[in-house]
Amino acid sequence: MPFGRPPLGGPLGRTRSRISASSLTKYLRCKRQWFLSNKLGISSPRSVSQIIGIVLEDSLCSILMRRPVNKNSLEDLRDWCYDLCDSESINCHSTGMSMWNEVIWKKTEQSWNDVEIEMINKRLKCGINLFLEEVKKCYDSQGGPYLSMRRLGKPPHHISSPAWGDEPKFPVPEKVRNFGLRSWAEDEPMVWAKDGSPIEWCEAWELARPWMKDPRVHQPQRLFHPDGWAAGELDMVLRWDGRIRILDVKSGNPSSKFAVSLEHQLKFYSWLWNQTHDGNVVDGIEGWYLDGGIRIQYEVEDKDDIEKSTLYYKKIHKDMQEMGEGPVKFPGNYPESCKDAAGCFWCHIGVDNKELEEDDKQFFESITKSNFSLSPPSQKIGTIQSRVNIKGKFTGQWGPLPNHYSEPVLGAMVTVSGTQITIEESEPNSYPELHKFTEGEVMIKNALPGVWRGKPRLYVDHKTEIISLDDETQSDKYEVTRIGLMRTKANVEGIITSIDKRSGVRLDEKPWSMVNFHIWDGEHAAEVVAFGSSITNNILEIKPGDKIKIIGAELGWRSGIPQLRIDQRSTRIKKLQ
Repeated sequence: MPFGRPPLGGPLGRTRSRISASSLTKYLRCKRQWFLSNKLGISSPRSVSQIIGIVLEDSLCSILMRRPVNKNSLEDLRDWCYDLCDSESINCHSTGMSMWNEVIWKKTEQSWNDVEIEMINKRLKCGINLFLEEVKKCYDSQGGPYLSMRRLGKPPHHISSPAWGDEPKFPVPEKVRNFGLRSWAEDEPMVWAKDGSPIEWCEAWELARPWMKDPRVHQPQRLFHPDGWAAGELDMVLRWDGRIRILDVKSGNPSSKFAVSLEHQLKFYSWLWNQTHDGNVVDGIEGWYLDGGIRIQYEVEDKDDIEKSTLYYKKIHKDMQEMGEGPVKFPGNYPESCKDAAGCFWCHIGVDNKELEEDDKQFFESITKSNFSLSPPSQKIGTIQSRVNIKGKFTGQWGPLPNHYSEPVLGAMVTVSGTQITIEESEPNSYPELHKFTEGEVMIKNALPGVWRGKPRLYVDHKTEIISLDDETQSDKYEVTRIGLMRTKANVEGIITSIDKRSGVRLDEKPWSMVNFHIWDGEHAAEVVAFGSSITNNILEIKPGDKIKIIGAELGWRSGIPQLRIDQRSTRIKKLQ
């Protein structure tokens, strides 16, 4: 199965607390880059190449999902594909331009007008040529082990390779609205030859087509580790010859600074496949570079290597979880900067790097040379209260239910000094023992204070501890925070260092949107987020380098780091001169 069901049926199935191929390779390239982008959540200006990578892969998949009709030779197939590339490259360019125009913070020296349709066309054709190599091998092998099954209408895999004429497979089908009323078929029916007859070229295409991310499926098409701490989203899986080969599509070429990460990425995928497929070991891993049509293959790990990889990834995941706590000093004493790893941006802040582009150099100087002075009622980000101890009694439990990120989390109600307070996991699976406590007095140690929609809330994670109080004398051992003194909101001001906007649809196709930006007061940085209707024009007009004051931001937490949340009813944002 090329993908699995999101843990607990979560609408997005994403969390910063999991290790993924992208977070792993970023961590191995530069721990500081990983901490700032994955833990703190700070973004960098989007580049044209990032958009090209997304739209090129989608366009290639769109072509591979087509069905050739009456193509009787490899040359006929290639001519047919090249015609599709000519038209698809125009659509790809147009889609990329729309995506680029939607980017809220982009590299100012780059323009989508510099992207040529011919370049897109060439790279699509290079990808097609790589796939046609598989089609020819399939034809020369008389279709491989699955030809007879396919001709008899027996799909060999639970999740087949997607095609425009077939019904798509959804990880959580019960959440898809009006599924039965939709028509998925297109005018490209697959007609198989009589069983026992020689293979035809259109059959070789159909057999060789890899599983790939289906663009019609809005739900996450990922593999999830059974224990929930790792996940990965594969590009393609080749299965026509009875072997499992995982491949990743790259829009560039092997000379890219990112190329060193490909082997780590593919070996992570092969390990994850083993963990999610009853211990099966994949037969091959390879990368397809569309710039030049280059195929790069790596040796796969055996079972002994996979066991070592499990311990290795667990250690990295543990190190990731323990890195950073409370307000983040910026720049700070987190891992040493690599200064030149692929994709690094913030590693250069405060560093005299002559290779920086002029726009980036001016941006960093404008931040580091800014004057910071607070006006009432603003507070320093570094003074935000983090861990608290609360004594109370559980009065109810619920979940897993979606939080504001649409992630499934456990929750409970606790009565503290006559006041009911909601307790919630800060992220999915961050405190799975929450429902083990049902009655009696408890001490909740190292909870994270916050608020949601005006009401105090406690967040629990892997550093939280809940202790049953069998007698009153035990409670004297711990310092308890009074509910009335618990900080749940923050007033901050400083300079905007980054901003990003994201949107999509949940499992049930309901739309979601969020804007996150980071504010720096000269000493510490904090993430600020706004969801849905709280995304006002005032927020969308914010740019990196602006100075702002935020009054009444609600306090929340992600991975043990404070996150300020905008409530349009009670939070005010003012731009400063």
